[in-house]
Amino acid sequence: MKRRVVAIVHGVVQGVFFRQTTRMEAVRLGVAGTVRNQPDGTVRVVGEGEDGALCDLLSWLEHGPERACVDRVDVEWSLPRDEVSDFRIED
Repeated sequence: MKRRVVAIVHGVVQGVFFRQTTRMEAVRLGVAGTVRNQPDGTVRVVGEGEDGALCDLLSWLEHGPERACVDRVDVEWSLPRDEVSDFRIED
């Protein structure tokens, strides 16, 4: 089943290549969506894809890249919107 997930990643997640490595992981998993740094220091990840791929991406977000220190990931599930077909880093 295809779904959409919005994840807000808290912790030391900016300035540690979080967006770039999230994009690489999402592409590897076949997930479409976006990743963006937020003004409050969090990273917002929106992904659409199959449940298994999204769950794998969420598991990866719980630790992120080597230099990250993830405190928690807030997750919201919904129906897909089919807005993007690839995975992009947004400014």
